[in-house]
Amino acid sequence: MPAEAQSSSLAGDLVARFLRTHNYTETLHVFLREAGLPANAGQIRDKDEEDSWTIEGVLDEKRAFDKSVKFERYNESDNDKDIWSLPAPSNPTIIQTPTSSNLLSCSVEQWQYHDRNEQPDPFLVATGADKQLHLFQTSAGHELVQTFTGTSEAPILSYAPIQAGKLVLLTNMSGQLLLQRGASIVDRRHDHAKYAVKVVAHEENDTVWIATAGWDSKIFLYQLRSSSSSSLSDKDSAVSIGEPVAQITLPTNPESILFVRHVDTNELVLLVSRRDSTYIYYYQVKSQPPTPATETSQRSECVLLGKQNLAPHSNAWVAFSPACMALSPHDPGLIAVATSTLPHMKVMIVRLLFPSLETRGDDVDGAGGREPELTQAAQALAALTLQNREDAAIMIQANTFAPQTAYSTPQVVWRPDGSGVWVNGDDGVVRGLEVKSGKVVTVLKNGHEAGCKIRAIWAGWVELSGPSGEWVREEWLVSGGFDKRLVVWKV
Repeated sequence: MPAEAQSSSLAGDLVARFLRTHNYTETLHVFLREAGLPANAGQIRDKDEEDSWTIEGVLDEKRAFDKSVKFERYNESDNDKDIWSLPAPSNPTIIQTPTSSNLLSCSVEQWQYHDRNEQPDPFLVATGADKQLHLFQTSAGHELVQTFTGTSEAPILSYAPIQAGKLVLLTNMSGQLLLQRGASIVDRRHDHAKYAVKVVAHEENDTVWIATAGWDSKIFLYQLRSSSSSSLSDKDSAVSIGEPVAQITLPTNPESILFVRHVDTNELVLLVSRRDSTYIYYYQVKSQPPTPATETSQRSECVLLGKQNLAPHSNAWVAFSPACMALSPHDPGLIAVATSTLPHMKVMIVRLLFPSLETRGDDVDGAGGREPELTQAAQALAALTLQNREDAAIMIQANTFAPQTAYSTPQVVWRPDGSGVWVNGDDGVVRGLEVKSGKVVTVLKNGHEAGCKIRAIWAGWVELSGPSGEWVREEWLVSGGFDKRLVVWKV
């Protein structure tokens, strides 16, 4: 049935149901005859139909939508910066995976899949609910290179290659953190009591900082160090994850973690968002002396430097949670945030308000905590000033129209040129938003099955060998979903 006919039939049924429910019998007969509808149009046959849409329900949805639109924020300036660049990935290529299972993560990474000391190559990586990890070639055909079947005892939720791909960190559903070199696991930790949903790493000189987030409401911080005589990635060197150097205990489960550099002091900071909180929390990352295994009870807590509210003027207990944070590829102080708002995901482009040295001793749970001698009016003014500053840091707040539920996993990734972001959805569609305006400018279909959940997305440049042997750079978007499809979107 054409879309126009379906829409007309739905509208007619709604009107007929309204007239029938309110006993407008004569008007109902005239309407059915003029609209050409059957005599039983608008009748409620079972409980499901009784709970279905009505004209009153449609009007309530429209009022709620109009109210939410008032809180959206777009940029209508004439500045040509950050305009959605063309061409953009839009052509889907479905990759044939060796097993049929829901995909949990996917990306293109430098990866050394064997134990020989060779330069790691870029591969298309995907993990599934069947506990397997697959590597595919990035060249035409995307043939399977390697499948790791015994690496993890539980499905792999997140991974982070380090040392140019010679070492890989993995986290899984059993709460483990694994360190893989080549085809073998060289070390593993089991500090989380539940799902270890995310691992991020930051490399500086001879040190690798690692942070893991788990659904036991904890974040652990690790520090890998290389000796002066060998590198972490040397095949013959002994490398281990070691005890966590610090931890963060949260009231609720963490949603997203991200290493960033302070724009003024250049010190390393860990950004954290958690469930049932509209704040972004700034934690200090500081070198710690190695902790013996027998002193785990004395593990220190990371210092909370400050926090930033993404709903500063909201009077609700909680409006949303920052479910995913992604750092801009060109601006170290700008992030994109995918929120847990229902029934549609919203995206925010936010300027980070790094805590200054003057405010680090403040009570981060309230304004004015450092100066109790202030009058009540002065404290209220200070709180309002902070709210206005946090509100001004929100550059874009836009509805993506990507449907999601309380069980969804919102994801946002930047285009490599910084002109836009991609978001996933539970309807089998990937949407692209322009950073300048915050508006949805492209909708990618025909890759995933309609109505399926897209679990993971990744975007970036991929170096490919050209026909004459030269290297060609292409922009890719990779997505994996619960339709068991791995899709590469190309220009």
